[in-house]
Amino acid sequence: MLQRYGYYFYFCRHNRFCFGMSSVDKAVRTAPIIKKKTMMKKTIFCACMAGMLLACSNVEKEAAQKLEAARIAYEQGNYNEAKLQIDSIKILYPKAFEARRAGIKLMQDVELKEQENSLAYLDSLLAEKQLRLDSLKGSFVLEKDTVYQNVGNYLHPSQVIEKNLHRSFLRFQVDERGKMRMTSIYCGATFIHHTAVKVTAPDGSYAETPVSHDSYETTDLGEKIEKADYVLEEDGGVIRFIVANKDHSLRVTYEGDRSFTTRMLPADRQAAAAVYQLAGTLAAITQIQKSREEANLKIAFIKAKKEKQ
Repeated sequence: MLQRYGYYFYFCRHNRFCFGMSSVDKAVRTAPIIKKKTMMKKTIFCACMAGMLLACSNVEKEAAQKLEAARIAYEQGNYNEAKLQIDSIKILYPKAFEARRAGIKLMQDVELKEQENSLAYLDSLLAEKQLRLDSLKGSFVLEKDTVYQNVGNYLHPSQVIEKNLHRSFLRFQVDERGKMRMTSIYCGATFIHHTAVKVTAPDGSYAETPVSHDSYETTDLGEKIEKADYVLEEDGGVIRFIVANKDHSLRVTYEGDRSFTTRMLPADRQAAAAVYQLAGTLAAITQIQKSREEANLKIAFIKAKKEKQ
């Protein structure tokens, strides 16, 4: 290869001369092309940035519309709709940071208002149930030793212990929190070691308790006494069966090592129905009080979060 006058001469195939431009000439001749490409890149970059800014602007605008819809729903008391609109901002516009921050604050207002409304409703419901309780509890005897017991038990007057000595029967009671239980009491000359009872109606239908895990036996002046407890909802449906058949003659079978059968007195059947009704009111009051406590805790939590912001 030979160099002369700024050009390169070299032999190609077939012993012919070829020539090309020097590196300096190349740089001079290609400079306009490089400059043009650079301008194109800058133009494309600027166009992309403009597009991104426009897209961000549209996202914030659309998210702001959702936020405004949420505010309107909140002011109208439509809290579920308000929460749906706020949630949609987070899902549809994850980069709309301003709208999302405002949505978080609005969500706290929504949740606070919901809990305040819930608390007001619970207060009115509690007052209603308390009036109902006041009208019922006067018909019962409250057995409570204030020294040893935090929670007493309501019994029907016909079933207090003093009136039912030496008698085999089903006794019903409910504590002040609404927990109802049935006790099968057996009195006889010999133990039968019973742990369950079966109650049968005249039409042959019946309900039977599972084996009791709360029972005991004792002897008093030669009389054998056995007791077994069954809690409502864990009694095999016996209590509700008795309440549903309170106007029918019911047969009670004590099941153990030996069986023992007796008839429920009308007073016992009515006692079961009355205590069951009282239990429903007491249980409702207990649940309302629990819900009030939860609502107050949520209100305190939301207010604490708002104060930190």
